[in-house]
Amino acid sequence: MIVGFVSSLLVFGRAVPLLRRLPATGFRRITSLTLATVGVSVLLGGCANREPRSAGHTPVASAPVRLWPNSPPAPWLKPDEYGRGDLSRSPRLPRVPSGDIRKLDVLSVVEAQIAEDNRVKHPSYDEDGAKRISRCAAEPGQCPVRAPEYRDLTGDGKDELIVGIDNDYDHSLTVWVYRLENGVVTRVLNTAGRVLSLEVANGRLIMREPSSSQYEMRTVFAWNSHRRTIEVQAVEYDPKPSAAAREPGQ
Repeated sequence: MIVGFVSSLLVFGRAVPLLRRLPATGFRRITSLTLATVGVSVLLGGCANREPRSAGHTPVASAPVRLWPNSPPAPWLKPDEYGRGDLSRSPRLPRVPSGDIRKLDVLSVVEAQIAEDNRVKHPSYDEDGAKRISRCAAEPGQCPVRAPEYRDLTGDGKDELIVGIDNDYDHSLTVWVYRLENGVVTRVLNTAGRVLSLEVANGRLIMREPSSSQYEMRTVFAWNSHRRTIEVQAVEYDPKPSAAAREPGQ
């Protein structure tokens, strides 16, 4: 098919050719280029009619200003002064040469720990609390010691013993974590809190507690291979989730 624009023009009675006839494909290329040029012109014309608007005042960044710059900072803690309070061996318990911490009786571990804490003058429970725990065997329905949990929190492929003890007087939960050090039962974490949830993720123990009416505190405990204890790795504050957003059991 051959298409032409204006094939000729009469000049003094004679037909003068103006354009060669073009194939249809050439005509379509010219038409597309023309339409694209017109479209860009329309867009630019629309932008030209709009005046720029300010996004507002940009705050100027400033360097932090130190308060009391002439006062000396507190000294760093020595390696043996941080995190060692959680480390407590239980000489009253028999050794576990097999390395299987599941063979331990959780009530025996708790009673031995209370006795050891009393011996070193750092009691973990008062007389009433110790009596409640001592009656667990006779009154299991009233026992504040939860069923034991076992998770690997040190990355050695072996489970640690996680003990939870409910404290009615302030609705808190005492959490002790034990591992075997050359067969010796050793407490590597001693903490407590008004726990909303307690979970293990990637070998870390994560405790959530209420911080205020609008926020909750998320504490991450992780194993420190140098000090051989489980220590606080991070503390975060998150907005309190709605009742619908919180999953059951958390």
